[in-house]
Amino acid sequence: MSNSANPVDRVVFRTCPLCEATCGLQIEVRDGAVARIRGDRDDVFSHGFLCPKGSTLKQLHEDPDRLRRPLVRTGVGSDGEPIFGEVSWDEAYAVVAERLADIRSRYGNESIGVYLGNPNVHNLGAGTHNRPFLKALGARSMFSASTVDQMPRHVASGYLYGSGGSMPVPDLDRTDLLVILGSNPLVSNGSICTAPGFGDRMKAIQARGGRVIVIDPSRTATAATADLHLAIRPGTDAVLLAAVVRLLLAAGPLPETRVLALVDGVAELRESVEPFTPELAATVCGVEAASIVALAAEIGGATRAAVHGRLGTTTVEFGTLTTWLIDVVSIVTGNLDEPGGAMFPRSATERVRAARPGRDYQVGRWTSRVNGNPEVQGELPAADLPDEILVPGDGQLRMMFTVAGNPVLSCPDSRRMDEALADVEAMVSVDIYLNETTRHADVILPPADALEKSHYDLAFYGLSIRNVANYSPPVFASDQPAEDEIMARLTLLALGMDATDPKVVDDQLVDQLLASEVIAPGSPVFGRDPEELAAMVTGERGSDRVLDVLVRTGAYGDGFGAVPDGLSLEWLLAHPHGCDLGALEPRLPELISTASGRINLFAGPFGPELERLALRVGDWANDDRLLLVGRRHLRSNNSWMHNLEVLVRGRSRCTLQVNPVDAAKLGLVNAGQARVRSEVGEVAVEVEVTDVVMPGVVSLPHGWGHGVAGTKMAVAARYAGVNSNLLTDPSALDPLSGTSVLNAIPVEVELAHEPGR
Repeated sequence: MSNSANPVDRVVFRTCPLCEATCGLQIEVRDGAVARIRGDRDDVFSHGFLCPKGSTLKQLHEDPDRLRRPLVRTGVGSDGEPIFGEVSWDEAYAVVAERLADIRSRYGNESIGVYLGNPNVHNLGAGTHNRPFLKALGARSMFSASTVDQMPRHVASGYLYGSGGSMPVPDLDRTDLLVILGSNPLVSNGSICTAPGFGDRMKAIQARGGRVIVIDPSRTATAATADLHLAIRPGTDAVLLAAVVRLLLAAGPLPETRVLALVDGVAELRESVEPFTPELAATVCGVEAASIVALAAEIGGATRAAVHGRLGTTTVEFGTLTTWLIDVVSIVTGNLDEPGGAMFPRSATERVRAARPGRDYQVGRWTSRVNGNPEVQGELPAADLPDEILVPGDGQLRMMFTVAGNPVLSCPDSRRMDEALADVEAMVSVDIYLNETTRHADVILPPADALEKSHYDLAFYGLSIRNVANYSPPVFASDQPAEDEIMARLTLLALGMDATDPKVVDDQLVDQLLASEVIAPGSPVFGRDPEELAAMVTGERGSDRVLDVLVRTGAYGDGFGAVPDGLSLEWLLAHPHGCDLGALEPRLPELISTASGRINLFAGPFGPELERLALRVGDWANDDRLLLVGRRHLRSNNSWMHNLEVLVRGRSRCTLQVNPVDAAKLGLVNAGQARVRSEVGEVAVEVEVTDVVMPGVVSLPHGWGHGVAGTKMAVAARYAGVNSNLLTDPSALDPLSGTSVLNAIPVEVELAHEPGR
């Protein structure tokens, strides 16, 4: 209860923007400041659930290290680190314009690159306004956190269903069997599976007589609550899944389902997985053959089964193949696009179109200049970025834009990434902190913080286990612009135009959206006057106006008056606890956008990739090196949130977890120091001896390594930790998606002797 002697001025409801769970928050404001944050019990999706991160938006809002004004580099100090000075927004944009014009005049558009960080997908303004900026810039050197995270999911979906955005999610609330590979949703709150209160939903599965199985090298929090935990050697999930598929195909006739009638390539699948016997898989996976047989039987025998994989299955050498095999398991058991299986959400901003011929998925429309890696989803591998900057030649990157990203910590071979960003001739960063990456910038443009801007999860409602929609207006006014205004002004600069009025870009976005809708058969506004519709658009900010158009012309929209009870921005504003749009429903064949209108299991290079996997089994069987994996923590989100004392204080979380068997062999002791060495680098780190990790595996969390000179994050510097990406090899990629291998890294570990001993 609030203090009656000092009552709150107002209560505001909004969605937490810090992870994929989209939890509802109830924020009490007193005397112009946040007094308390708790879960919104009336939220239609989260029902009051809240993790520790969501309650710290007050601390983030008040963080003294958070930038409030633009910074421009004014020189270099005696220590060699850059000196920054605060300037006005107009002065900052003038410097950006000068640097951009200079680089373009001397080297051309192909000398400019962009890196988009993970926070962009949590941000409405970035979601609506980043693409116009990229288009205006006209450069093909685009990099993002996707190739250190989820790109295999996009590629597998692209080849199977025709679109990299068609990603099935486990129907948690109706399944009888949930199988999780390489994911720890009780800590991450779910990923490519938007589901607030994931742990409660797991308990509900068990309460209704279902089971949860976790396959992971570590006994994570999720594994500890599961009915069965199978400890697997990192990076070998594809072998286990191939064996499971082989067993499922050999068990008898496949079910005659609506989806299987749309599938081509089953005969080829039988032949391709034939080498992957349970006995072969057991030799490298660390899972007994009998357990693999039992797993296949349980999946095949379940009334409703959902199989889900994440970082442990995507950031490995065979990440795309593993993701494809997860979907194959769903397909051959009749669990794809069925309640309780793996289903496709329908978000409120999804476009409505009449049936039309599709086209086959493509990658490699261009390649990275130095290493020749193919473009995927319009991006090049983030691991290629340092070479694109440091290696001379035509097209060498001379200028970088980074938007809400910290690649110096989050991308492979951090030392070389740091060297590369220090070497560019010009750099502009959109970020709220002076961090390990932005310290290299000439200009830092800090957007308003989470409580000072509107919010809507454009991406995550398309990955949600239930169709919902929830819009949040700002809690506080701010002199700082949000990302939509910043990116609009950068777009105008990229077009060589006057950048003083971002509304020019906002209006153009709205006009373009409406123009495309009125000529699209199936759209709820097909054939109407776009000018008439434009006059009806509401919203105070550019991103809000774009959102209004997207929602009103979307799957549940009011069609600008055509559907009286349909959604609009005004409707969402009037319903601060959100809108429940119902359980997931079957969507195939409607959603398939391949040229044939069918699902071809081997539309992509999965046959050759299975052959390559079979060859790698021999290598793995004779390799007894320790393998390094990452891990998540409930109070962290990659390198985010480390500057908030309330989240990082206490016992160090950046430790090397080592199994007692391996610790004894190596002479390591709890709280002692170990040296970890890979093919490309080494770190010294505190040891945590624990049987949470299986023998042969060590674990180091991702996103640490703060305290670098020239940064301004005092709390993070005190809890610096070590950077695991000093150990990742930039040449180690999943070849189908360009995703970096951040898990299953071969390492040597030894006792780190103290100096002088």
